[in-house]
Amino acid sequence: MTAKPSLPSGSPSPSRSATPGGSTVWRAPPDRRKTAWQSVGDHLAIALGVEAVRTGRSVYFSPLADIVASLVRAEREGSLRERIRFLCRASLLIVDEIGYLPVGAGAGNLFFQLVNARYERGAMILTSNRGFAEWGEVFGDQVVATALLDRLLHHAIVVQIEGASYRLRQHADLVPEAMRTRSIHPVAQLPPRRGRPPKDRSSDHRSG
Repeated sequence: MTAKPSLPSGSPSPSRSATPGGSTVWRAPPDRRKTAWQSVGDHLAIALGVEAVRTGRSVYFSPLADIVASLVRAEREGSLRERIRFLCRASLLIVDEIGYLPVGAGAGNLFFQLVNARYERGAMILTSNRGFAEWGEVFGDQVVATALLDRLLHHAIVVQIEGASYRLRQHADLVPEAMRTRSIHPVAQLPPRRGRPPKDRSSDHRSG
């Protein structure tokens, strides 16, 4: 934890991460997410998964691209329901690398079906280098992305990983301090919800 001093001290414990229906989302900008061997988000997610196994829980770990590919193949073979049921068996599902590769709209819908099947039933940990507002681009459909976030962020713990880039630390003497420490992506907000816009209360104050 010392390599990332801004990581919250109250980060998820294995017991909380594997609580049925809960989810944890690790987020970090892409230039800060990869070390020479593996990402910080990966390392933390794997550590929580290993500890969950030690406490007797079952864990399934996979990059998003592999999960989506298996769902697409299952749909083509007429076994989608069985595949989703298989991915729902584990007490904890860890989905890695959300945002590294784009997901087609149809495949995004399949992933939503998996998330919806696990919603409030099985715990999930997800790692991503993309802000939530960018998930529409990742999954090729803003409606699907909003539905995903609606379920994933309910009962969720979101951990924003900050700090200087590991890559740039190797050449700290050649890189300005501002470039080493600033985030290349601002903290993104959730996609706007459709519906009636909030009432403008400024007129009430002026009239009063």
